[in-house]
Amino acid sequence: MASTPPAPSASASSRPVPARPDARRALQDIATFFRRLQWGLLLLLVGALVWALTPVLTPFAAALLLAWMGDPVVGQLQARGLSRNAAVSLVFTAMVLVLVLLILVLVPLIQEQVVVLADSMPAYLDWFLHTALPWLQAKTGLNVTTWLDPDYLIEMIKRNWKGAGGIASQVLGVITHSGFTVLGWVANIVLIPFLTFFFLRDWNTLVQRAAGLVPRERIATVATLARESDAVLGSFLRGQFMVMLSMGLFYATGLWMVGLDVGVVIGLLAGLLTFIPYIGPLTVLLGGSIAALVQFGDWPHLLGVLAVWGIGQLLESYVLTPKLVGDRVGLGPVTVVFAVMAGGTLFGFLGMLLALPVASVANVLIRHLHAHYTESRFYLGETPAPPPEIAIVDAPHRVPGRPAPASAPPAEPTDPA
Repeated sequence: MASTPPAPSASASSRPVPARPDARRALQDIATFFRRLQWGLLLLLVGALVWALTPVLTPFAAALLLAWMGDPVVGQLQARGLSRNAAVSLVFTAMVLVLVLLILVLVPLIQEQVVVLADSMPAYLDWFLHTALPWLQAKTGLNVTTWLDPDYLIEMIKRNWKGAGGIASQVLGVITHSGFTVLGWVANIVLIPFLTFFFLRDWNTLVQRAAGLVPRERIATVATLARESDAVLGSFLRGQFMVMLSMGLFYATGLWMVGLDVGVVIGLLAGLLTFIPYIGPLTVLLGGSIAALVQFGDWPHLLGVLAVWGIGQLLESYVLTPKLVGDRVGLGPVTVVFAVMAGGTLFGFLGMLLALPVASVANVLIRHLHAHYTESRFYLGETPAPPPEIAIVDAPHRVPGRPAPASAPPAEPTDPA
């Protein structure tokens, strides 16, 4: 007679059922999602706070950049035996002396160029009204000169005097606001040197405090990203500064040799705008061409401007940028233009100042996230089961379509006799 299996005991039935691996993984994914959501909300809150405090943060950001650029020199001086305070004082004094030297050299030169430009404005206006506008009308058929007629403008103001009054009040408000903006700029310029000195002195302390806030399990990843970001920022900012300085001197010297009265101002402005792709060379091309046409009105000087522009393009693209900046940053022209425009739109001058450094660091983070994403389970899917192990047995080679060769008959035993 078959025996029935024993019934499960009460203690066995009351044991908790362990969670399945799929359910445990789902709970882990949900927890990870909410942690990332918290970090995203925190970043949004920090961004809103930075946007609200943009006018206050501008001198601090500029001083922080200057301190970051000067800290390696301070470290080298400390390695040679100087104390931190002595090294910081020496580097800060050198930075101030370089700034004062630039002011003493450039301010009289720029002042002279501005006076020349102001004296040349009637000639520029006459060229615009009697040369450029008739040529534009002949090519396009637009009657542009009517819009610039004083009688026509007065009549338009009489027709729209209410709107003109509103515009005048807006213009007055803008002028008043601009006066306060100028005062703010003066205060920021005075404040930046003091902030730079204190940031330089306390740089190591600031870095240690920032590192102390990083979770210990993430400290290796954050340290790797910080070193890579520091290397990318250093090569980009220092290299781009040298490119801007070199191109400004080249354009100013070239346009001065062509004979343009305002060539130095155009060249320095173009060099300053070289960090924005195409804007610096476009400034040389348009500004130099208009200055050559107004001042001389002939082809040889216009061809001279074109030669300066073309040589400058070759010098920047094939000599200066590859050697001084290189391709470590990985920021294309479209990315640079978008970063500068987005930074200026969101945060004003502070955004334009920090656009390229932030874009460089973001590029490092994006590369790290891309590498992490391509190794994630979401990208690779579920890990396939390993194939079963198959034992490989030596067998005679068999050609398809032919019968297998007959095995050799077993050897017959031989008679020992």
